[in-house]
Amino acid sequence: MADAKVIPFGDEPRARRNRSGGKAAKRSGTRGRAATGPLAPVPEQQTGPEPSEGTEPAEASGRTEPPEQAGAVRDRADRVETGGDWDRRIAGGLAFLRRRITGEYDVDEFGYDQELTDQVLMSAVRPLYEKYFRVEVKGIENIPAEGGALVVANHSGTLPLDGLMLQVAVHDHHPAERHLRLLAADLVFMLPVVNELARKAGHTLACAEDAERLLQRGEVVGVMPEGFKGIGKPFSDRYKLQRFGRGGFVSTALRAGVPIVPCSIVGAEEIYPMIGNAKTVARLLGFPYFPVTPTFPWLGPLGLVPLPTKWTIQFGEPIPTDGFPEEAAEDPMLMFNLTDQVREQIQHTLYKLLVQRRSVFF
Repeated sequence: MADAKVIPFGDEPRARRNRSGGKAAKRSGTRGRAATGPLAPVPEQQTGPEPSEGTEPAEASGRTEPPEQAGAVRDRADRVETGGDWDRRIAGGLAFLRRRITGEYDVDEFGYDQELTDQVLMSAVRPLYEKYFRVEVKGIENIPAEGGALVVANHSGTLPLDGLMLQVAVHDHHPAERHLRLLAADLVFMLPVVNELARKAGHTLACAEDAERLLQRGEVVGVMPEGFKGIGKPFSDRYKLQRFGRGGFVSTALRAGVPIVPCSIVGAEEIYPMIGNAKTVARLLGFPYFPVTPTFPWLGPLGLVPLPTKWTIQFGEPIPTDGFPEEAAEDPMLMFNLTDQVREQIQHTLYKLLVQRRSVFF
């Protein structure tokens, strides 16, 4: 009998392996390789180390997931979180609309609607505050965390955008997210649409009675004593404070016993450089002035777009009033001295900020 021919395991004909051994080899893990001897069995290839005593987990041994896998996990987590955030926003918006329709929202005796102000009005003004004027706030800690306070600021800019920016600055930067209740002129409450928006945003008529009631309730009240003389002054008089009235705001602060916080605003003077005043047109329209700027009325509605100046709002050291006697509010000399002190502090801070400013727009 002829000797049998021994065919080594690894020398299986190529055609046979291709026909029947491709997938089987993968299942068995042999890969068609021979061991040290032609007939020695080939051990199965293990897909991973078997857990045994003394074997450290992958994290402890320093092995981490591939960067691609870790990045994919993070992307999925971000998408889930973003989706949940949008769900919360949509649910909050629908709840807000439901309360608007059913009338289940609160409005105080002055017409202030806090929910509408926070969710709609502030959100509409905030892009102008953050992206366009890029307002920088300093000294916000000088506004008390609780209790009444009277913020006294300079007024400028041809249109009263400085009041709106001041309102956003107090709410967004103060740790207690306090709301500023601005005192506005009569003209604001005579305009059809502006009247309603001003009331909803917490503005009220600039009278001593309303201001004192708000302060005694513990509100932060804002006043701009220059009035139309400040906001409508020519560009040549920029950052020169006008007369601060007769000191009525000081008398109100003394009666309420709240501190006076001087506030200086730089950047508003240049948004509409007022180079002229059409007084005849102003009288016909019932306005205190009718501004003429390099762009208005020459460019029509485009002339109403403000210049993108860089703003700085600084709150100064508060001036206490609770140490004065009750009859101090009737002392004209004391009111004059305190009014002059507040005005000088604001003017000095304006000059200081102007010296520090690198450019009108940066």
